[in-house]
Amino acid sequence: MTTPIRRPRRVPGWAKAVAAVALVLVVLFAGLRLSVIPGLKDLFGSETHDRSGPALLESVQDLSRYEAASGNFQVVVDLEKDTRFLPDAVRGSRTLYVGAGTVDAYVDLGKVGRDDVTVDEDRTSATLRLPHAALGEPALDPERSYAVSKQRGLLDRLGDLFSDNPNGEQAVQKLAVRHIGDAAKESGLTERAESNTKEMLQNLLRSLGFKEVRVTYPE
Repeated sequence: MTTPIRRPRRVPGWAKAVAAVALVLVVLFAGLRLSVIPGLKDLFGSETHDRSGPALLESVQDLSRYEAASGNFQVVVDLEKDTRFLPDAVRGSRTLYVGAGTVDAYVDLGKVGRDDVTVDEDRTSATLRLPHAALGEPALDPERSYAVSKQRGLLDRLGDLFSDNPNGEQAVQKLAVRHIGDAAKESGLTERAESNTKEMLQNLLRSLGFKEVRVTYPE
């Protein structure tokens, strides 16, 4: 009796695609588990080496600003990006980020001209007219800024694998800087800087023998 030869069943194309997606998901979730289980993330003995070159001095600039006040700010940034017609689990991201930074307020004494300074003949009285205080650029402190949580869809996670800067935080950092700058404008920091500058100049000139020192700002 002859036994019929059975041909292997051909796997449909859709089944291959499902298997490939399942394999990718397994790899992703395995990577996530390794990152959260203590002791396993360094299983391959990864090391970090700093091979940066020495810093080079490009220019030197004389400053005439008197840094009269500095404010410390903290903001919580909640940035969410959605894609139309796709659920967040597939395409989308949400990042909760705590940004901490400083903003300095200064008076530019280099703008004070000869006409802005008046001294009497006895050199006992002086009047100074100063420009209004201004705010410097917000400086984000990387030591006190951190991401609280990151949620990304499947396609975004796959994109991180091929990105030069995976899990980049540039967007939330820029947003944090902008919010800190806006908060500094409403904080009264420039008024504090003008008051401190006035007090500094009065004490300085009085130590030089002036009995009456008047410091004013444009109205």
